[in-house]
Order: sequence, then C-alpha cells, then structure tokens
Amino acid sequence: MLAVPSLLSGVPVTGGAVPDLGTGPGGSVVGVGLDAVPIQGQLLFVGVLFLGTLAISRFSIRIGIPAILGVLLLGLFINVNYLNLNHHQAENLHVFGLALLLFYAGLKTDLAAIRGFLEYGLVLAVGGVIASSTVLGLLIWWFASDTGAALAPGLADAMPLAAALLIAACLGSTDAGATLSVLAQVRHRIPVRLRHLLEFESAVNDPAALLVYGLIVGIFVVSGTDPLSAAGPGLERTVLEGLRGFVQQIGAGMIVGVAFGYVAKLVIDLLVHEKAQLLVVAMSIAFVDYGCTHFLGGSGFVAVYVTGLFMTNLRYRRTDVNHESIQEVLLPFNTMTEITIFLLFGLLVSPSDLIPSLPMGLVSAAALMLVARPLSVLLCQPVSPFSFREGLLISWCGLRGAVPLALSYNVVTAIPRIRGVDPSSVEALARNAQSIVFVVVVLNLLLQGLTLPRLARALGLQPEPPVELQA
Repeated sequence: MLAVPSLLSGVPVTGGAVPDLGTGPGGSVVGVGLDAVPIQGQLLFVGVLFLGTLAISRFSIRIGIPAILGVLLLGLFINVNYLNLNHHQAENLHVFGLALLLFYAGLKTDLAAIRGFLEYGLVLAVGGVIASSTVLGLLIWWFASDTGAALAPGLADAMPLAAALLIAACLGSTDAGATLSVLAQVRHRIPVRLRHLLEFESAVNDPAALLVYGLIVGIFVVSGTDPLSAAGPGLERTVLEGLRGFVQQIGAGMIVGVAFGYVAKLVIDLLVHEKAQLLVVAMSIAFVDYGCTHFLGGSGFVAVYVTGLFMTNLRYRRTDVNHESIQEVLLPFNTMTEITIFLLFGLLVSPSDLIPSLPMGLVSAAALMLVARPLSVLLCQPVSPFSFREGLLISWCGLRGAVPLALSYNVVTAIPRIRGVDPSSVEALARNAQSIVFVVVVLNLLLQGLTLPRLARALGLQPEPPVELQA
C-alpha cells in the first residue's frame, strides 16, 4: 500500500516506527490531565482561553502583526501540558481542521473575481508551491550537509534529502487571511485585483501544498528507499509507484468532489428551510465527502476542496442561498478552526526543545522569504499581467498559516520510514523537523507581518479607480 493515499486522505502514515514525542513537537510528557479537573473548571479554562485569543488578536492587529501569530504565541506563553493529547490525537484534530479549512477555501475560490488573470493565478498557486518547496528543500538539505555546515557551523546535524523536502513541502501554503489582515492598514494603496489574486492563490495553494507533500511522501518514503542511494530500475520503480498513487488520489478526489457538489445542491434544495441550517448542512457535506472519498481510495482533502469550488457555481432553489451565504455561515466556524490549530500547537510545543532548532529555523526562514518565495514568483512573471512593483509585493506576501503547522504533525510519522536514517537519531530528527516548521512560521508571520505595510507604502502602488469613473 502506498503512503500517498494515507497521507492525502488524512490518515496518519503507518508501517514504521513512530517516535514517542509526547504531546507536541518538543516531545514533552504530559502530567495530570484536565480530566482530573471538575467539568466546571474545564469550562472556565476553555472559556477564558478563547477570550484570551480574542484579546491577543485585537492587540496583534494594532501593532501590525497577524492575529494568528498572537494566538500562537499566547499558546506558547501559557504552554500547559495538561490536555492529555498524544501525537496521533493532535494530528487527528488537525486533519479534522484541515478538512474544514479546505472546504471553505474551495468556497472562497471565486473564479469570476480573477477574470483576466486566471492563468497567472493558477501558475502562481500550483507552480509556485512546487518551485518554492523544491528550492527551499534543497537549501535546507545543503545547509545541513557537510558543505553547508563548513560555511555555517552549528546549524544542524546531517539531514536526509527526503526530510528536508518534507519540511519544505509543509511550508508551501500561504495564508491570505493573515496577509490581508496585515495589509488592511494600507488597503487604499493596494489594487483590488491584487487582493483578489492573493485570496485566490491562498485558496488554491492549500490543496496544491498537500498534493506536493503527498507526492514527496510517495516517492521518498513509501518504498522505504533513499533516492540518493537507489540506482537504475529501483529508482524508476519508486518514482513510478509514487506518481501512480499520486494520480489515483487526485483523480478519485476530483471525481468524488464533483459528485458531492451535486449531492450538496440536492440536499440544500430538499432539506434547507432557513438560512441558519446551512451551517449544519455544509459541515455535514464536507465530512461525508471526506470520509466517502477516503473509503473509495481517493484524497479526501482534494474532494472537499473540489466540492466547495463546485458549489460556488451552483444555483439553489432558495434565492437567499448561494456560495456567499454558505461562506457567511461557515466563516465563524472556519475562524474558530484556524484559531484552535494555532492555539493547540502553541499549547503543546515544548519551548526548551525549540532551542536546538533555532539556527536551522532562522536559516530556513531566511531562505524561504529571501530566496524560495521571490524566486517562485519571478519564475511565474512571464505570464503575469502585474507590474514588476506589484510582483515584488506578491513575493513578500507569502505569510504561512495553519496548513504548515497541521502538516508538520505528519512529518513526525513520515520521517521514521525514510531508509538510511539511523534509528537512534529518528526521534531527534523528527522533533527537529517539526520544530523547524514552527520557528519558520513564527518568524515568517512576525517579520513579513511587520514589514509588509511598509513595503506597500514604499512601492507606491496605485489602486484602480472606481468602476463608475472608468471609461
């Protein structure tokens, strides 16, 4: 069985030794759990915690950083290890969250809004993920090699190419919500079509990043071979098997996703009698869609995204039901899901175990922001209808969000299946990989979040004139 189906469907990779990392990237061991606290105390804790996320979000926006970074740092500051969540439970929660986020991303993919630059949007979203993940993975691998260590001693121990590419693939997805919230203070300087592009890119590159990650797992991890040491037919067979599973997952996911688009229309037309019921129906469709696709051998993540995308172009029996009204009822739950992913990650990470990963995390963040992301945008420039100055802003609008953190949990289960890794170093390598993703996300949100409005002002972009003034 290939690991690509398991990964893309959201089921943890199995079949190899999985390091016991406790509750989070740091592998901390939990103490007394919340189940020992009376239910009233648990409710008090959860209520105060989420009110705290609102307060920190408001403060974060005021100082010019994304709200989700404030939530992540809040969780890291509190850092309670009493949630009784082991690694697999945390990963399952993140799979649950990813399914909802991707369904909502499909609903938010407004093809009409990017009319005139759809081709560029698709190239940037899909090709950009492939290019940035490849470049970043090679840079991480090189810096962890003997050559890179000689130039910058003390960065990290040797890292297999597969592990470096998995880390880079985790970081392939951008977050439009974080980007647009930061740009809100200079909204009047940003062309509307540029905002539409950023939203479209983020919506499409979420599933693209998942697919690229799954392809890397299929090629490097599933067969248990190291492509650097494989030769001849062995390498070819490994690549072909990985690509076959990859195509199977995409094809089945797309077919089931389209089918469930029609199912969603039928269910909404027959069962929805008031707008408030749309939330229940939409979430039910997303979960049933995801589960059925998995059991049919496809990718549940691809299916829920395609279903959401397909639903944006359907007309329903009730005039007050459309993709915008469905987005409206799902938005609070989508926001809650994203906040929960960041909060849980901050609560479960062990700060002490981040320290050894800081050097490589700093280098990886610099490589992502200064090399991989700008290069991926530059490669897409020949088909871009945007000016060079707008392209510079696009290249700096690569804020990372919930998808990289959620994917990092799967890295922990994938790395032990890479052949050639010393069993005694598997746990450290897996912990280091997840910690690197955490450090890169924090630095990316902090540095780009603070500098993005300044760059927008410096570029002197001119927004489009109002439609009524256009000739």
